[in-house]
Amino acid sequence: MTEGGRHDHRSASDGQLRKGSAARGSRGSGVQGHAFGAAGARDTWPASGSNRAAAHQGLYIEGRRAVAEALRTGFPHRRALIAAGQSDPGSEEFISALSEIGTPIEYVSRERLSELSSHGAHQGIMLEVGSFPYADITDIISAAGSGPALVVVLDHVTDEGNLGAIVRSAEVVGAAGVVIANKRAAGVGIGTFKTSAGAVMHLPIAQVANLASALEQLKEAGFWAVGASEHAEGTSWETPLDGRVALVMGAEGTGLSRLVQERCDMLTRLPQRGQTESLNVAQAATVLCYEWLRRSWDSLPPVPEV
Repeated sequence: MTEGGRHDHRSASDGQLRKGSAARGSRGSGVQGHAFGAAGARDTWPASGSNRAAAHQGLYIEGRRAVAEALRTGFPHRRALIAAGQSDPGSEEFISALSEIGTPIEYVSRERLSELSSHGAHQGIMLEVGSFPYADITDIISAAGSGPALVVVLDHVTDEGNLGAIVRSAEVVGAAGVVIANKRAAGVGIGTFKTSAGAVMHLPIAQVANLASALEQLKEAGFWAVGASEHAEGTSWETPLDGRVALVMGAEGTGLSRLVQERCDMLTRLPQRGQTESLNVAQAATVLCYEWLRRSWDSLPPVPEV
């Protein structure tokens, strides 16, 4: 494979992978000089082509780890909800950080937090945020650069928890972005924030109207579309998963749709010895993301120091 194009025979691409954050401009104010970090010095948002819809009520970041990451990266938010009567060093640190950047704080009952929580794991703190700033597919292609890169494409995955877990795995291995459908699919919501452990704040997520067209754009940018299917003939150990790969994962229960599968250059499945039917989509995506990382490791640039 060569830069900007695709040949009939697979080979590892030359060049360097730019992690998603390298193509993102900073946005929002951070906790300057605080223990959570200085967000103003971090690149956290898609630089161009992003859908910046008007903020709306009802989207929250919950849990201390996710909230700390939001403060560290300067994730835009409206107010903080903190459990009334909660007094411990960790809570005091959050209150200090929030006060320092002028975030309104409202003290509410733990019962109220539990009503707003997706999993009941709010740990006494939540941030109310506006609409998630989805990227455009061109943002992800830009973040991928010209060398080895991974983009994860989700064919109507409907569970926010699965979406968050997949985004977390994709970000950890250094993927350039994740592509999701804008209808009949999970979007970035409170469950996604929680299960991604803050990864949604670091990785471009494009919400598109037509996944098949998005795959064609990725293929034009030199990506090979590899679909995960239990009906594939070859396993991930045999499939060429190195270089520029658009990894396509199907929906829970139904797998890849016909139109999306037709756009894939090849299909792959996980090797299996046991009797359980298969892993769920988040687990399978994690395994395949790491298989790409293992195959591409020697072609990737050194991990930058943070």
